Amino acid sequence: MASYIGRRKFLATLGGAAAAWPHAARAQQLAKLPTIGFLGPSTSSAGSPYVAAFVQRLRELGWTESRNLAIEYRWAEGRTKRYGESATEFVRLKVDVIVTWGTAGVVAAKQATAVIPIVFAAAGDPVATGLITRLGRPGGNVTGLSIQSADVAGKRLELLREIVPNLRRLAMLTNIASPIGALEMRQVQAAARTLGLEMLPLEIRRANDIAPGFEAIKGRADALYVLGEALMATNRVRINTLALGARLPTVHGLREYVEAGGLMSYGPNLPDLFRRAADIVDKILRGAKPGDIPVEQPTKFDLVINLTTAKVLGLEVPPTLLATADEVIE
Repeated sequence: MASYIGRRKFLATLGGAAAAWPHAARAQQLAKLPTIGFLGPSTSSAGSPYVAAFVQRLRELGWTESRNLAIEYRWAEGRTKRYGESATEFVRLKVDVIVTWGTAGVVAAKQATAVIPIVFAAAGDPVATGLITRLGRPGGNVTGLSIQSADVAGKRLELLREIVPNLRRLAMLTNIASPIGALEMRQVQAAARTLGLEMLPLEIRRANDIAPGFEAIKGRADALYVLGEALMATNRVRINTLALGARLPTVHGLREYVEAGGLMSYGPNLPDLFRRAADIVDKILRGAKPGDIPVEQPTKFDLVINLTTAKVLGLEVPPTLLATADEVIE
């Protein structure tokens, strides 16, 4: 009887070990999965459409989270300090690729590592801001997709003038502390001069500067051009609420600002850029060097108009413009 009980205990122990083994093996397997460090400039809710496009394209390319790929998500929530903290954490975790967007995020990642590949899904002028040496062969550990915002600044202003025909004085809200802010401000000013517009720069460095800035331009401008980046994205509802209160039509580069009450946006289709960023990540995970992968540019641009905001401001959107819009929010 004693030998029988001993044998049962042995088998039970063996069975428990066998049951535990797959979990231990799975944990070990997950630890060895190729890992992407995904750094968003604003919040997880704001970035969810981009994450969805990115992950879906990866799945189409054969990469599935928890099966043969791991993704570590971090969100800066518009705070410059968090960029650096998250990038440093990715280096400590030894991720295989860092994916981010917005010039500030790329700068932080590049400062944290010169070894781990960095893919930017969308950034301003990466050559002018010193992120890469040239578009065709970026060199180093950074590549991605450049939105070249300045190239479409003139187009945005022309579209805005169709809705605001008496546009003469244009205020421009920019985060002068951001790596791309001062550069884009000069480029928009050049486009405005071409159209004969008077510019009223509204420079901020933090969220607390937004409300006082609006007080400074109240009654002095006909419209507001918002230079998008992380601080603006995080505070886009507040910005558009203040703009409506000041009776200022707003123009933006991304549809998310128009969803938050802005008048109109014209710019690259970001979900498309994130799908293309997934293509670049796929190449890197399969052995390509980031410095050998050319920086690409947008091929899809969207015009989005908020008809509700137009009505609140007493503006009539020309039917021809509505007909060409990619999306009309009512």
